[in-house]
Amino acid sequence: MELGISTFVETTPHVGTEKVTSHAQRIREVVEEIELADQVGLDVFGVGEHHREDYAASSPAPILAAAATRTERIRLTSAVTVLSSADPVRVFQDFATVDAVSNGRAEIMAGRGSFIESFPLFGYDLNDYDELFEEKLDLLLKIRDSEKVSWSGNHRASINNLGIYPRPHQEKLPVWIGSGGNSESVVRAGLLGLPLVLAIIGGSPSNFKPLVDLYKKAVAHAGHDFSKLAVASHSHGFVAETTETAVEKFYPSTAQAMTKLGKERGWPPYTRETFDAARSFEGALYVGDSDTVAEKIINLRKNIGITRFMLHVPVGSMPHEDVLRAIELYGKEVAPKVRAEIAKWEEN
Repeated sequence: MELGISTFVETTPHVGTEKVTSHAQRIREVVEEIELADQVGLDVFGVGEHHREDYAASSPAPILAAAATRTERIRLTSAVTVLSSADPVRVFQDFATVDAVSNGRAEIMAGRGSFIESFPLFGYDLNDYDELFEEKLDLLLKIRDSEKVSWSGNHRASINNLGIYPRPHQEKLPVWIGSGGNSESVVRAGLLGLPLVLAIIGGSPSNFKPLVDLYKKAVAHAGHDFSKLAVASHSHGFVAETTETAVEKFYPSTAQAMTKLGKERGWPPYTRETFDAARSFEGALYVGDSDTVAEKIINLRKNIGITRFMLHVPVGSMPHEDVLRAIELYGKEVAPKVRAEIAKWEEN
């Protein structure tokens, strides 16, 4: 069971003061957060790509490369790379570079993107949303698997037996598929033999078990070895010394951020009732003391089959010191509890 952190490097106004952390400062803070995550023994850290004012990480690779020079063991991934609006050649080159700097710790998490700002920014038509992803994923995997590539498609210039460099330190750069719960993307990942990440940020995580089962069927149908693959979840959460403290610190920024996003997407306002339901044992929010959060992660592994858990923190803007403390508790208290229980369970 791998345990990690993901972040979108948010720069929304801080609740109470309305102060906005600059993009530059927030990026520097995230590098510190990755460094701490490595020190407390977490397995992976993911940085998500966005192209709007309230998110600072439009280019995760340089952030991960900076963190690579200050870490030793933690794996470094995008979360996600919006592959539909990116050039797969450049994506591969960027992450092969991160892989070199980190001595083989880079990963790519590829997704279609639930935010669409990058499409007009880079000149892509949203009507081509699905085709863009399929085509660019095909090219990315060809580059990953072969030094020299010949390829043609509808949305990018053809490549005729050209070498793509640098090559990564790892023999094969890991490429994960990020999904919001779409069965088509789950099947695609399984048929291609790629590890899967599910964004479980609402409802009950138990609702995602049929998708994990569908993924396993697709893996088997294509003749891949499921034991060599992984299924991850990306879920919002926060750890503090007590559950009361975790709720007090995490709710305000979460409510602010989710309400703002809800206005953009036609969702109802985010309420305390919504928050409390989500942090119940059956909910998708991992907020509480170390025992509470560990218990929910263990349940996710035993009953859903998740083998990597990514705690997304913060949601909205929180004081940097609070985020650091949550990471520290997650690594020093939650992770050992989860690993010990899962090891015991698997032995039996």
